[in-house]
Amino acid sequence: MKLVVLGLSLSSSWGNGHATTYRALLSAFAARGHDILFLERDVPWYAPHRDLQQPDFCRLAFYQDLAGLDAWRADIAAADAVIVGSYVPDGIAVGDYVQREARGIVAFYDIDTPVTLARLRDADCDYLSQPLIAGYDLYLSFTGGPTLDRLERDYGSPMARALYCSVDAAAYRPVPGPKRWDLTYLGTYSADRQLTLERLLIEPARHMPDKRFCVAGPQYPDDIAWPANVERIDHLPPADHAAFYCASRYTLNVTRADMIAAGWSPSVRLFEAAACGTPIISDIWPGLSDLLAPNREILLADKPEQICVWLHEDRSAVGAAARARILAEHTADARAAQLEQHLQAAIAQSGADRVIAAE
Repeated sequence: MKLVVLGLSLSSSWGNGHATTYRALLSAFAARGHDILFLERDVPWYAPHRDLQQPDFCRLAFYQDLAGLDAWRADIAAADAVIVGSYVPDGIAVGDYVQREARGIVAFYDIDTPVTLARLRDADCDYLSQPLIAGYDLYLSFTGGPTLDRLERDYGSPMARALYCSVDAAAYRPVPGPKRWDLTYLGTYSADRQLTLERLLIEPARHMPDKRFCVAGPQYPDDIAWPANVERIDHLPPADHAAFYCASRYTLNVTRADMIAAGWSPSVRLFEAAACGTPIISDIWPGLSDLLAPNREILLADKPEQICVWLHEDRSAVGAAARARILAEHTADARAAQLEQHLQAAIAQSGADRVIAAE
């Protein structure tokens, strides 16, 4: 299969979770024998932070603006499938272009589905519109559950399927070494996650000055009052993620408000930490128990007191159980097989629909 992907970023993991998601998925997809071209908008905020210059699993090319896509018009037209990702700059215009030029199927991969739907509701989405949803043959959604029915029923998607993020099991695995921290969090600053981070990490740190904490990720405001026992790492390259998780006795998973409301929206960090065998403490949302069993494969918390109790216990068995579950169901290899199935189903349905329309 010839696949063209127009995504937010493959070259830079700085300040986004898209790059690591695409890297794991497309590397595994290429290993299944497919040819991939990734087209990335050349933007100034990612250019200084590119940590993957020349991927060995696909061709990576940059375009300056919408007119620059014309250089790749033939590739887009010849592809069996073209995928446009969420948060692509000028995504509505890019979607229109792809739907007009592609001869194969066109799909939208939404790594931020609840956020997208909230922005569509508020008429504040610059990378997707309702007419575009109906024009995409396939809507690949970061979110599963009832949201898939809603996409088809209320937004006119011909086919909506869950395609959760995944983990590269070769890159995320147990790494030997000492435990530097008792509880860590890895994630870019987000205002609607900060209150949970305050409650489940910063407050416990204040109450437990003998324990060690760390928050890694960019864009945190300068006015946050970090306790003295909370270490800050501004940016952690993906190559260092596994060592970071494995140096943590526990790690925290914090979910954005729109994704909690929708449920069934696991973050890539959840799978990555679990693959490293690090016990995860997570906020609570619908659908999480479908992915990892509470108390056996993941710990759930909504109060700082629960964190303080666990930090005095050894729950390493929870991390080991989560790793086994993730390796069985949520590796990049498993997700690439799902992507292949979804694309083939959309190709089959699109062909049938076009025959019917012609008749």
